[in-house]
Amino acid sequence: MKDQSCKPCTEGTYSLGTGIRFDEWDTLPHGFANIATNLEIDYSSTESLENCTMSKWVPLGDFIASNTDECTATLMYAVNLKQSGSVSFEYIYPDSSIVFEFFVQNDQCQPTVEESRWMKTTEKGWETHNVELSRGNNVLYWRTTAFSVWSKAPKPVLTQLMYKWAEPKICKEDLPSAVSLPPSGVKTVCPPCNPGFFKTNASTCEPCAYGSYSNGSGCINCPVGTEPVLGFEYKWWNMLPANMETTVLSGISFEYKGMAGWEVAGDYIYTAAGASDDDFMILTLVVPGFSPPQSVTKDSENKEIARITFVFETICSVNCKLYFMVGMNSKTDTPVETWAGPKGKQSYTYIIEKNATMSFTWAFQRTAYHEAGRKYTNNVAKLYSINVTNVIDGVASYCRRCALESSGSSCTSCPAGHYIDRDSGGCYPCPPNTYLKVHQPYGSQACIPCGPGTKNNKIHSLCYNDCHFSVSVEGRTLEYDISALANTTSFLGVPSFTSKGLKYFHHFNISLCGNHGRKMATCTDNVTDIRILGKEAESSKTATSYVCQSIIVPSEMMGYKTVVSSQPVSLADRIVGVTTESTLDNITSSADHFRLGNVGLPDVIFFFRSNDVTQTCNYGRATAIRVRCDPLKSPGSLSVPNKCPEGTCDGCTFHFLWETVEGCPLCSTDDYHAIISACVGGIQRTMYVWREPKLCAGGIPLPEQKVSICKTMDFWLKVGISAGTCAAVLLTVLTCYFWKKNQKLEYKYSKLVMNSSAKDSELPAADSCAIMEGEDVEDDLIFTSKNSIFGKIKAFTTKRTSDGFDSVPLKTSSGTTDMDL
Repeated sequence: MKDQSCKPCTEGTYSLGTGIRFDEWDTLPHGFANIATNLEIDYSSTESLENCTMSKWVPLGDFIASNTDECTATLMYAVNLKQSGSVSFEYIYPDSSIVFEFFVQNDQCQPTVEESRWMKTTEKGWETHNVELSRGNNVLYWRTTAFSVWSKAPKPVLTQLMYKWAEPKICKEDLPSAVSLPPSGVKTVCPPCNPGFFKTNASTCEPCAYGSYSNGSGCINCPVGTEPVLGFEYKWWNMLPANMETTVLSGISFEYKGMAGWEVAGDYIYTAAGASDDDFMILTLVVPGFSPPQSVTKDSENKEIARITFVFETICSVNCKLYFMVGMNSKTDTPVETWAGPKGKQSYTYIIEKNATMSFTWAFQRTAYHEAGRKYTNNVAKLYSINVTNVIDGVASYCRRCALESSGSSCTSCPAGHYIDRDSGGCYPCPPNTYLKVHQPYGSQACIPCGPGTKNNKIHSLCYNDCHFSVSVEGRTLEYDISALANTTSFLGVPSFTSKGLKYFHHFNISLCGNHGRKMATCTDNVTDIRILGKEAESSKTATSYVCQSIIVPSEMMGYKTVVSSQPVSLADRIVGVTTESTLDNITSSADHFRLGNVGLPDVIFFFRSNDVTQTCNYGRATAIRVRCDPLKSPGSLSVPNKCPEGTCDGCTFHFLWETVEGCPLCSTDDYHAIISACVGGIQRTMYVWREPKLCAGGIPLPEQKVSICKTMDFWLKVGISAGTCAAVLLTVLTCYFWKKNQKLEYKYSKLVMNSSAKDSELPAADSCAIMEGEDVEDDLIFTSKNSIFGKIKAFTTKRTSDGFDSVPLKTSSGTTDMDL
């Protein structure tokens, strides 16, 4: 402050500088003005002005809330800026029946930010709005005005059976043969209120406060550790609920008539007689918005915000029709489902995927043909119950266990992929390969196993196929990688023609796998955009899923510059599994729909289901996509059964065949074999080739050619000759050796014989001819000459005597030769 300069705050402190912030709304802060007015003042009465005096902005601690009645509440704040600045505030504005505007005025009361005057409704909770402010005086205005949908409050109906003439009355009761009204029934005790309401002392039904529930009799506070399940459940029809209205629409002029189209009757509500049999009996329910319970984890992939379920019945003798229509943010109602003819008592559920002000309309028409008088008044439609979940400012018929904060006093949501234990209220993670039922996360049974070939995403909100899977075929495991099919693929069916000759096509968008389970296929209805020429149309009706269908009309047929796309329908909201079996989860993909596939390699089938339950498809639509290996097709081609050119033969299950090289399993060592060449020049080559037909792609490549050293036949012949020669030499040497040994034996034997003859009287006969150990070495036979091998052979041939004996030189112990034998 001494030198008038800006310095940073010390550690642990903060400053807004020259700004100011309001974040505590226990009371209205100083400087704010709060004014309530009525835009439709009746000067003849002061009642309306008095009723608006209390319709102001109300501080509620962490925020300040506007009024919700037909008054105008204005919150003002004036500020003088030394230089230009800005204002920023957070707001939540889900109800479009309330007009919310913010604007800034200068000193001359002129608006400065006209383009951002009207605030947009919020769909994802609190949002932030920023506006630049000019230098000088600025007056900030927050203004809200609510408009009531109904001009009059409905009158209650007593629990007494009463009769009245059908409106408009077109008969006379004073004629002689006229029928009189039957007498009224006996009054009975009033039935209870609808769940979530309680009966006051004035015998009217009022909603229970938040944090309590009711079965229709009295309000009971939710126990600790539980939270109320908000919604609307109408099953007692003593009076028309405040958020419903009824009227009659002419079937000829399509103008509304000032009469009731539906009447309450205790345990159901039914269609009135109307003015003509071709009139539309209209019943409309308006819901301001939706908010899931605190214990439910937000999931961007699960689009279900709420659902409406109703039980109905139609009693018809002619071709009557009951229409169910849905409107959003006061826009034109769009037909969702139609029932023709008599229908027994049954229920229908519609999934709500956007958080906005929704209107649900039931329209009943007895006959489409206009005739004078009323012939089919006995043809009626009945609604027995209507149940809407997760309604903002709704009522609760019961409380359920919730996850508690660490303090144990208030409910909170479990981390992603965790279920709530009903006994302890604790959060426990789901096991792998399971997904969590988001709107019913109670108990371990809330973790549902994924189908074959799929796995859960990180937050266990869904199961998906990541384009990688394996299947077992005849004892062999085949690995697949179809990542190239992850992108959205479009397919246009064969042309069809209407009864008037208008050509159209069935257009399909397919997102088969990958993308972490996100639905990438989108079909759009652009008819609204085309008709609003030169204007920026709001988002048209779209269907986003794994597989969707729309009707395409070529541009030349309609005269527009672009094709016309209409009637988008989701065919696959969740994947059931990936397998080679033809049936999974009661979905059958018959091989007869398409021509025969590869021998020994079955098709891989992707099974999907849709959330759209129709009159024909009680379990929703289903889709089966056959992926077939075709190495010659890249990226491939899609086709539908020849017998069913629209893709479905029964209106519920759609069949596709995708022939592509990406549908082939990854190549492995079982898909090739080796070819070994002859040994040429001491070199032998080993080559690898794919088995035919080749039914694989990617995977491991063919091994490189191998070259090895080998021995030719000439080499082995030389080796054989050399080995034979060596063997012959060895045999010769052995023969000579044993011959020499034989000569020694012959000499010894001759010597023994000679000695025996000379000294016959002195020596005994020889016991053995062998040379024994210790005998005199002087008798060894020796060769005196040192002749060569040839000399020895010559001596052998010449020294044989005439009597057939050989001449053998002997030597004495002195070493001289004494004699020849």
